[in-house]
Amino acid sequence: MLDFGVYAGLFAAAFAAATILPMQSEALLAGLLLSHSYPASALIAVASVGNVLGSMVNWLLGRGIEQFRGRKWFPASEAQLDRATRWYQRYGKWTLLLSWVPVIGDPLTVIAGVLREPIWSFVLLVAIAKTVRYLVVFALVSGW
Repeated sequence: MLDFGVYAGLFAAAFAAATILPMQSEALLAGLLLSHSYPASALIAVASVGNVLGSMVNWLLGRGIEQFRGRKWFPASEAQLDRATRWYQRYGKWTLLLSWVPVIGDPLTVIAGVLREPIWSFVLLVAIAKTVRYLVVFALVSGW
């Protein structure tokens, strides 16, 4: 039962870290990897799936938030949205490979939803970015 709790906690931390909540999951993953109590492949898989699913929440928020554009409480001004739209249209879906980067990664996944990036390409690119990030954490912890 303890194993389930560890994996569930890692999943929850990775999921929350991918949303607009200010969290990080790398430290938890690193600690679990350093404990050598769990298979690294399972930890990386759980963290990656949680993180990608959290990014999908951002994509869904982006899909639905457009209807509130122009309201006073809306989190971005028209100028900010126009600038983000031009940037995303210029560099396209490949910007999602930066979805792992702190501060800019989460907004990129929301913008992808606003701009109607197809879910298949969104998931593919975000999964690559998020998994590679966790593999780098594994490499750093393992001393590679």
